[in-house]
Amino acid sequence: MKKTIALLGATGKVGSKISELLLKDGFSLKLIAQTDSKLKRFKDMGAEVIPADITDVNALTEAFRNADGAYVMTPPDFGAASYRVFQRQVGDAVIESVKKSGIKYIVNLSSCGGHMHEGNGLIGGLAEQEVKLNQLKDVNVLHLRPAYFLDNMLLNAQLIKQMGINGTTADADHEIPMVATKDIAAVAAAYLTKLDFDGKSVRAILGQRNYSFKEITGIIGKAIGKPELQYIQFPVEQSIQAMVEQGLSADVAKDITGMENSLKTGVMNYEKRTTENTTPTSAEVFIQEAFLPLYNSL
Repeated sequence: MKKTIALLGATGKVGSKISELLLKDGFSLKLIAQTDSKLKRFKDMGAEVIPADITDVNALTEAFRNADGAYVMTPPDFGAASYRVFQRQVGDAVIESVKKSGIKYIVNLSSCGGHMHEGNGLIGGLAEQEVKLNQLKDVNVLHLRPAYFLDNMLLNAQLIKQMGINGTTADADHEIPMVATKDIAAVAAAYLTKLDFDGKSVRAILGQRNYSFKEITGIIGKAIGKPELQYIQFPVEQSIQAMVEQGLSADVAKDITGMENSLKTGVMNYEKRTTENTTPTSAEVFIQEAFLPLYNSL
């Protein structure tokens, strides 16, 4: 008999792909989302959709109760006045729900750099949640620490289309591991399928290889027929102001640039690359499969 798995963040880049994989393999899924409209396709595939706020302890407890395992994460709230406070609210709700439900297996989406609590922007809150989950008694917890998402390049498609440049506040030449979210989902789904991990453990997911932002920009430029495409390292204050004008809170904007600036210090290069944590999708393949269709549709 197939297992029952509860998932937070089923509308996200990773969670949605995990849901697809597990549903196609015949698993029973409980998907928690603030609105069920985005999960209709999963509902049509047989998933149970639970409309609830991610900080609703009672709803989370009911979702986790009688489930064999759960995938948990902290979804973004780009309007949060304090992103760390928001992360703590979500994290504490998850912790309390795990305790009340009696669930025994948790796959937690963290990040490379999750060994550091400060100096890594958005990732600091994920590191804090790892510690809290590790304090749970008689619960097996696996922390996934994926590298920088190749999918983040999709956020710059409009910039590249309109301005003819690519850019962030990250260093142009420093190479970091980058991974496609479909590879993260495949790893997570495999662990949720087996639920054979014990105690508290960490699994890095580093993508096919390391890239610099300048190299990624060159790959994008070649794909879109603009080999001269340039990468620009934007000034931090200018970037924060631009993000605030787009509707992000000042605190979130600072955390994003804080994460980008921490890349050069090696926050994403902490995990040693091995055959086990290397995944198949290259940046070249990702750009062809995901970036190019989006770019061409703009």
